[in-house]
Amino acid sequence: MAAPVGTIGALGAATVALHFRDPHETASWGLCPSAMMGFWCPGCGGLRAVNDLTNFQLVDAASSNLAFIVALPFILAGLAVWTVDRWRGHRRAISMTLVSRTAVAVVALLAVFTVLRNVSGSWLAP
Repeated sequence: MAAPVGTIGALGAATVALHFRDPHETASWGLCPSAMMGFWCPGCGGLRAVNDLTNFQLVDAASSNLAFIVALPFILAGLAVWTVDRWRGHRRAISMTLVSRTAVAVVALLAVFTVLRNVSGSWLAP
């Protein structure tokens, strides 16, 4: 249980920190290298999205990083399944074919998201 509890605890602590130290303020969490080079990476706006979610501002969070908002339920479900499996002493066998196909699909979707959010005037830009 140490791994899932430690992971959830670290994510919880980071979420609390993001709630109290607002990433909407310039350089409050440092500077983004890709934004400094003039483009938005798929992660740009992720910290702001977490802050917005902790303030119950779902529309603002989606505006900050739509990809993160779409992925969040899957991330939470994965953490829940991992924790319950560990609690029950079960080790889930995961097909490497499924993992590789999912990874390719996620990378492709993030590449499309990155291109679309960098088109001039895009509503996907953070």
